Amino acid sequence: QGVLVPGLGTFAVVHEQINSTEEVFVVRRPVFQLDMDMSCLQDLVFPTVMIPGDIEIMPLDYWWLSQTNSLPPDMVRDCVEETVLLYSFQLRDRQHLAFAFENVGILSCQDNVLCMQFHCSCVAALESWDIWVALLLT
Repeated sequence: QGVLVPGLGTFAVVHEQINSTEEVFVVRRPVFQLDMDMSCLQDLVFPTVMIPGDIEIMPLDYWWLSQTNSLPPDMVRDCVEETVLLYSFQLRDRQHLAFAFENVGILSCQDNVLCMQFHCSCVAALESWDIWVALLLT
């Protein structure tokens, strides 16, 4: 399952098969598919990530988020929308600040390359069988 953050992109977990000389590994790893207004991304390079079509993409669950911080869902939605809008304005103005997602990773821009760097703990939580292969792939 994937989660769409409107105006920013989609987080998902993909299964990836790795063939070695001795065996085949299938690992679960997080991916992020950027979906921002192209005017915000001028002069920036970002990796093209394709989420397979068989992964169900769900909208961000503002009600669930509101339960984690005791704010009403409408206020959570407004906060998310304003934060994404602020980040896009900063990118447009060439202020390459990092955007941190708690327990997930950091969306950062270094040398005009915008990419998502997942925390090791996030990858490890998704992949219990072969964490090191999943970390290398991510």
